Amino acid sequence: MADRIPLYPVRSAAAANRKRAAYYSAAGPGAERPSRYQMEDESAHLDEMPLMMSEEGFENDESDYHSLPRARITQRTHGLEWFVCGGWKFLCTSCCDWLINVCQRKRELRARTVWLGHPEKCEEKHPRNSIKNQKYNVFTFIPGGFVLAVTITREAIDEFRRFQRDKEVNSQLYSKLTVRGKVQVKSSDIQVGDLIIVEKNQRVPSDMVFLRTSEKAGSCFIRTDQLDGETDWKLKVAVSCTQRLPALGYYQAEMADAALNRSGETIHPCLFQSWGTVSLLASYVMTAIGFSSVPLLRFMMSAHKVEENLPSLLDLFSINAYVHAQKPLLDIHSFEGTFTREDSDPPIHESLSIENTLWASTIVASGTVIGVVIYTGKETRSVMNTSNPKNKVGLLDLELNQLTKALFLALVALSVVMVTLQGFVGPWYRSLFRFLLLFSYIIPISLRVNLDMGKAAYGWLIMADGSIPGTVVRTSTIPEELGRLVYLLTDKTGTLTQNEMVFKRLHLGTVSYGADTMDEIQRHVRECCSQLHSQDTSSTPPRKAQSSAPKVRKSVSSRVHEAVKAIALCHNVTPVYEPRAGGTGDAEHAEVDQDFSDENRTYQAASPDEVALVQWTESVGLTLVNRDLTSMQLRTPSGQILTYSVLQTFPFTSEGKRMGVIVRDESTAEITFYMKGADVAMSAIVQYNDWLEEECGNMAREGLRTLVVAKRTLTEEQYQDFESRHAQARLSVHDRALKVAAVLESLERDMQLLCVTGVEDRLQEHVRPTLETLRNAGIKIWMLTGDKLETATCIAKSSHLVSRTQDIHVFRPVTSRGEAHLELNAFRRKHDCALVISGDSLEVCLRYYEHELVELACQCPAVVCCRCSPTQKARIVQLLRQHTHRRTCAIGDGGNDVSMIQAADCGIGIEGKEGKAASLAADFSIRRFEHVGRLLVVHGRSSYKRSAALGQFVMHRGLVISTMQAVFSSVFYFASVPLYQGFLMVGVWHFGLWLQTCVHGRLTCLLSDPRYATVYTMFPVFSLVLDQDVKPEMAMLYPELYKDLTKGRSLSFKTFLIWVLISVYQGGILMYGALVLFESEFVHVVAISFTALVLTELLMVALTVRTWHWLMVVAEFLSLGCYVASLAFLNEYFDVAFITTMTFLWKVSAITVVSCLPLYVLKHLKRKLSPPSYSKLTP
Repeated sequence: MADRIPLYPVRSAAAANRKRAAYYSAAGPGAERPSRYQMEDESAHLDEMPLMMSEEGFENDESDYHSLPRARITQRTHGLEWFVCGGWKFLCTSCCDWLINVCQRKRELRARTVWLGHPEKCEEKHPRNSIKNQKYNVFTFIPGGFVLAVTITREAIDEFRRFQRDKEVNSQLYSKLTVRGKVQVKSSDIQVGDLIIVEKNQRVPSDMVFLRTSEKAGSCFIRTDQLDGETDWKLKVAVSCTQRLPALGYYQAEMADAALNRSGETIHPCLFQSWGTVSLLASYVMTAIGFSSVPLLRFMMSAHKVEENLPSLLDLFSINAYVHAQKPLLDIHSFEGTFTREDSDPPIHESLSIENTLWASTIVASGTVIGVVIYTGKETRSVMNTSNPKNKVGLLDLELNQLTKALFLALVALSVVMVTLQGFVGPWYRSLFRFLLLFSYIIPISLRVNLDMGKAAYGWLIMADGSIPGTVVRTSTIPEELGRLVYLLTDKTGTLTQNEMVFKRLHLGTVSYGADTMDEIQRHVRECCSQLHSQDTSSTPPRKAQSSAPKVRKSVSSRVHEAVKAIALCHNVTPVYEPRAGGTGDAEHAEVDQDFSDENRTYQAASPDEVALVQWTESVGLTLVNRDLTSMQLRTPSGQILTYSVLQTFPFTSEGKRMGVIVRDESTAEITFYMKGADVAMSAIVQYNDWLEEECGNMAREGLRTLVVAKRTLTEEQYQDFESRHAQARLSVHDRALKVAAVLESLERDMQLLCVTGVEDRLQEHVRPTLETLRNAGIKIWMLTGDKLETATCIAKSSHLVSRTQDIHVFRPVTSRGEAHLELNAFRRKHDCALVISGDSLEVCLRYYEHELVELACQCPAVVCCRCSPTQKARIVQLLRQHTHRRTCAIGDGGNDVSMIQAADCGIGIEGKEGKAASLAADFSIRRFEHVGRLLVVHGRSSYKRSAALGQFVMHRGLVISTMQAVFSSVFYFASVPLYQGFLMVGVWHFGLWLQTCVHGRLTCLLSDPRYATVYTMFPVFSLVLDQDVKPEMAMLYPELYKDLTKGRSLSFKTFLIWVLISVYQGGILMYGALVLFESEFVHVVAISFTALVLTELLMVALTVRTWHWLMVVAEFLSLGCYVASLAFLNEYFDVAFITTMTFLWKVSAITVVSCLPLYVLKHLKRKLSPPSYSKLTP
């Protein structure tokens, strides 16, 4: 038969080569293509500057910018030649880009005019105020086949959980003010222009302008931990025009509601209690005849004393006002707008700034507020600073996809070879499709199911680990990513630290006080305050005899008292008192209901450092008991109240690195200017001294956050002169900030140095050993924080993120390309030093020298980025992924870390004081930072190695039977006849259904994964998810084992080729052995080869296992028992009389031993000659 089959040679490539040569010779050997040199603008000249150019050359030779112009040579062809040579690709790409732009065109963001309480007046349509974190829609989950059911179900469950979380937030109810009263609306139904009431401890649903508050001071505190990650309260000020409107109480609100309701069907009974029916009827009459009843109501209500516990809805709707807001921006720290009231003469215009705003996702911490909505939905600051969730795909899945593509090419190649050897006789294309079906076992269809089930098992093992309680796996698709990480980007506040400040050190220059000598400070303060109190109460000046104490001691006491008083006055802290239980809660009696005891007092400020300092002054005797916008009150140890008027406050800025306050002592009328700040800023302001720099350095090396405190006494004339110049500078239209700073600098001269304070930010438990473990595992750690540079540097040192012996290069602030060029040159000269850079400088460097900066930063052992916005954090993660092509992990605990967590390959959220936003958006959620070590070193390592072994074994399982099929077809004249048919071959409805139907026109047996893959060997193969090379304790003890995983040696083309060779060897032995040993009937070949195949796979699982688990043993014997039991039901495929003979047993045993024994020998020799790294750690 084989002699009659003509064998045609494979079609050569000669014709193609001749056609290619003719094409290239068509243009002629001397043909020239037009070319032109295109010079770019001067802004690009710096791209070719040598980065190591000296500062001298940069400063002295301005021509260096133009000495290396960049010329881009572009070659263009025209006509048909251009189209054939690649023009068609350009046209297709352009068309696709145009279609994408048309389909995904975004609405242009514009400034808007918002009418109070009239959303229908908005000129354009605004997005709904709803949150959407879903990644898919309903149509995404239409099943594509039985094989993908597991994956689809898992993704659907994860997506449904996200939908439930979004629905919970979008369904929160809020009070909305309308002309007819208050109505309850869902958060998702809030529109731009609505007037929304937000109660205390309630989340702000959208970006609003702060109009009114129930607080008398016209301000309120908000918590912004879910927006910027800072747990300290922020002070917000209501618009003065709306806050000054008279507040009406509950009865007035109900009265107005009834008066404006002309139907008169629903009237609250309380309206008749003290007002009678006359006033109500009068208001209805005036309303019916067309006059406004508001003046009458106000006149009548003014004659009665009523409660003032709620702001009035009537007053806000009685004015004609609007807010002009800038277009939506990313910056959460700035806002520009105007408030205009048109019904006054002249119209009132009030400028709006960031202090008049309430951003979405913040929490109202004090009072009840009313705001007008200006941004909703995806235009809010919090959403714009949050990246859209993406479907994360693990590196292991990408590598397996590459191997699967290689297997598909092997499938096609093998089928073509078979058809070629067959000679292309008859309908060869039909034979080609049949061979594609026969060898389709090469494509591991069951690989996806096995891996998905394995990922689910890994997630269960992680959550069941008692060493890391509370850990939650929210994304079950990437547990192996935990074992491939190279970069770990972490937040600081709440992640590395507890965000709890403790006062540790007070240095006066000649004497230093620590935690064990605070009682001495308390004694000095008590003595000095008692002396001052006796002087104030005495009618005559104190006699010299009263000062019998030694002069030195008196000097130290006065210096200590002056330093403590300066610390107690120079801050932005506000004491807060909670109302008594059972209080009325109205505004009139709010102060009476408050408990002013020390136990009920808490301090709130924009920085935890401030709170720590004020709490320390309270512990030593000076207590801050009250503060508002214009005054402060201190209580001495003897109970005396010292009152100070706050004349000016200069808040802290990242540029100035200092803050100040001017106060007047009401008892002495003395005006004092206090200032505190970083040593780098204060050293040039204070008087000359020889100890400031040294002591600040000593405290910084201890990990303390230092502040330098100074003062200057002002006369009344000096202050009045300063106040006039300062007020004039603040009214300036151009360069307002520079003029205000210049006026302030006139006071910042020759100030008296009082003391240096040292505050410690407590670290999370076991942060230092955890960072040391991660560093030994080969993971580079970057700290991204929105905090100040000095604070970030101190935490980096105290947490040992930067070792004590390691140098730190602080990247100087840069604002231009030239400055960035010089600073990068200076940084390049440093070796083995940590980098500390601010967000502004980082933005400038990334704009001009992105590649150079990332390359230099990646060489550093540690990097600290301070003053980073949420979008900058996410961008840094993306840059690391793009430039290094390594796996990144981001960890944080606040809402400002969500973008960074979602941008990383693997995101970890911590449930802490800053809420659960990061935890819910992360792939993995943990309780404490110390859990990261075990999560990565133990579970990440195990998940990756197990999945790598599982994936390659599933591929091996399909390659073995494909090899057997190839051998079988080759022996029988390359016939496309299946080796195993019927019940032995069961699979999944995939592309084989379509191919088989097209070839034969009818539905036949589907050739896919064999029965031995789905039943007989499924449990043993899947039991590989329980395998481990070392114990968890050993992995934690030797984190260096983690380094090998980043190289990807567990799953590579090398290991894949080894498995391919094993598969070819075993498949060939199984098939040839069965053909050689069978006697007369073909059914004996099937029985021998199939039985030997099942036994070989079970033994290969045993060969692969490194640590046996009792479930592995059960799976092995269960699978073997299932196969033996099924032999009684497979009469159609097996000769029962033959398989019960000794001949069958010895033949199967011989083939199985030959296929497996050499592999056992090779494995033993390899472990002896080249043992793995973990084998040296185990006995």
